[in-house]
Amino acid sequence: MIILGIESSCDETAIAIVEDGNKVLSNTIASQILIHQKTSGVVPEVAARAHLDKFDSLLELALKESNLSWDQIEAIAVTAGPGLVGCLLNGITYAATLSAIHGRPIIPVNHIHGHILSATIGCSDEVKFPIAVLSVSGGHNDLYIVRSFTEFEKIGETLDDAAGEAFDKAAKMLGLDYPGGPSISKQAINGDSDKYNLPRPMLNKGYDFSFSGLKTALSLVIEKCPNTEEEKANIAASFQAAANDVLSQKLIRAATEFNVSEVHLVGGVSANLDLRARILRMSQEVGVTFRHPADFKLCTDNAGMIAAAAFYTNKANWLPPGEVPKLITWESL
Repeated sequence: MIILGIESSCDETAIAIVEDGNKVLSNTIASQILIHQKTSGVVPEVAARAHLDKFDSLLELALKESNLSWDQIEAIAVTAGPGLVGCLLNGITYAATLSAIHGRPIIPVNHIHGHILSATIGCSDEVKFPIAVLSVSGGHNDLYIVRSFTEFEKIGETLDDAAGEAFDKAAKMLGLDYPGGPSISKQAINGDSDKYNLPRPMLNKGYDFSFSGLKTALSLVIEKCPNTEEEKANIAASFQAAANDVLSQKLIRAATEFNVSEVHLVGGVSANLDLRARILRMSQEVGVTFRHPADFKLCTDNAGMIAAAAFYTNKANWLPPGEVPKLITWESL
């Protein structure tokens, strides 16, 4: 089944076409990074308006890249939450318009469910359940036990900031560019991760996360250190090591406690190479398969994961072709 996906939950506008939940035929993304660098963070109203300028051009590009026509598109998937309300409504309205014009059913998709399944996209071998999935980005920081393509049990979440948000704020404290994740990672390459012994919050306390204390400790270190490139690198490396220690150790502990077959790292922070290396090493030690999104495009917010997740969604949610879609309400998610 060929599904066209639409993603607009935050600051990426994306349209993709995916076949049978696994084969990506196109995955187009328009980033708003340059817009939000001016404010060192996402302004919801600005993000919502920016989506409107990109939908039509991305749709045209997605159809061109996939070499498909509307006759071959069987359904439209759209992110229906969670996210910034104005951004979500723009995507939902665009999906509803396409549905009315082309007579295709709409499949509403939970944004986090898309991330949870993103590491399965493009897999040539069979994915083995259960899976411990760490989904972490700027907006969420969750740990799941996944028993099938549609069964997700959350066992842990952040109590304050998500790790991606903590990276953004750490980068701002260090005078680095937004978004913070890539900036910290780049700065950390030449740094000594053992230079500063930053705390590992809640490391041995269940599966919830907290990064507010780590940010406070970081600010105190920055106040006392000389403002040199060498020290910036050491601080960035130390911060990255502290955050990634917590993320990787909790994921692997969940893998052993719940006796899973695989561990997956997904979300924007899954692009962090240091975190990938830590989880790979630890997963090999406990004998479980480690996966992360096969393409960096599948790490951040994208429509490929939305179209893939829609494939596994209960078909009872679909509307017959030709029907005008009913209003998608938050209660239906």
